Amino acid sequence: MNALPATTEVAIVGAGPTGLTLACTLAAKRISFVLLDRLAEGANTSRAAVVHARTLEVLEELQVTDRLRAQGHVVPRFTIRDHDHLLATIPFDGLRTRYPYTLMIPQNVTEAILLDRLRELGGDVARPYALQDLRQSADGVSISVAADGEPARTIRARYVVGADGMHSAVRERAGIAFTGDSYEESFVLADVRMEWPLSRDEVMLFFSPEGLVLVAPLPGVRHRIVATADDAPEHPSLDDVQQLLDTRGPSGGVTRIHEVAWSSRFRVHHRLADRYRAGRILLAGDAAHVHSPAGGQGMNTGIQDAVSLGHALAAVLGGSADEKSLDDYERTRRPIASRVVAITDRMTRVATLRTRLSRSVRNTLINLLGRIPAAVGAFATEIAGLRNRTIAEGATKMVRAAL
Repeated sequence: MNALPATTEVAIVGAGPTGLTLACTLAAKRISFVLLDRLAEGANTSRAAVVHARTLEVLEELQVTDRLRAQGHVVPRFTIRDHDHLLATIPFDGLRTRYPYTLMIPQNVTEAILLDRLRELGGDVARPYALQDLRQSADGVSISVAADGEPARTIRARYVVGADGMHSAVRERAGIAFTGDSYEESFVLADVRMEWPLSRDEVMLFFSPEGLVLVAPLPGVRHRIVATADDAPEHPSLDDVQQLLDTRGPSGGVTRIHEVAWSSRFRVHHRLADRYRAGRILLAGDAAHVHSPAGGQGMNTGIQDAVSLGHALAAVLGGSADEKSLDDYERTRRPIASRVVAITDRMTRVATLRTRLSRSVRNTLINLLGRIPAAVGAFATEIAGLRNRTIAEGATKMVRAAL
């Protein structure tokens, strides 16, 4: 159990990728903070497994991009198929970035790399502390936190950031609404070791009347499987995942799963916080926005939130920007999240069409669009997170100019 300070500039609740990135950003700028997490140790499951080009760009300043690349698996293209029929290929190698690819890397590895960097910068995570209460005044926020079996402790911070996920205690106690809904379908997630007849240079999305299945290569010999499922156990078995691939993936029974390293079933929501700021309380990552896993945008959007918010807080706390400039964080990042929520929602609904006519029309349109270079390039740019680079860089330059 880590010692807690009585006072700090920033209290960050939640030590997932978003919280760790924010802590690294503040530590690099020598802003005092405390990073709290309710778990006794970081999760050891892969969960989010995609890091896109824009995220690799924004993490350069924290000196972790090369470390991620060294431990990840580079995938240069994305394909859409209906069983064995190739509908479209989306290459990333034409993107205007130093990272023209998708990087597959398990979330627990990403978190370990960020934590190592945080410790190099002199920081760490205080565990296991759960938020009990928070009260803000004109000049700060008092938060009450407690570990199991221990009396509550109070920390006084100038600002509090909720990076504590979809069920954010910070957002709830700040009274910020989380507007949206959930999908009817459940999703299955599994990391497997299997015989796979197709390329490891592609992330493949398969359509079928039974639903979708996505297959993505992970570092080493494993693959990530994502599929819709109307009815699945909490932890799908090898036979459950095998059936998904047999009925939705390549035909001919050529895929054989040998091991399920980890699996889970989850419901997917599409929600957006009405505000990212309530006085001295701010939100980032899944506490501010959640959406379909389509396109692998969730963790990436949260990491980019964290770097943007870190810059804004450093400017205010360093005395080079007025507190009102924190509103620029919401004005910049919330429209980006709103767009991600809308686009991933459309992608999910298109991918889960069930009637024969609607699936036929969808497949025909995707096949036609896949032959138009401009359409393919626009989709690749969107997935890679590069469409919003101009907006984000413009905001960053404004903050840095004030420093």
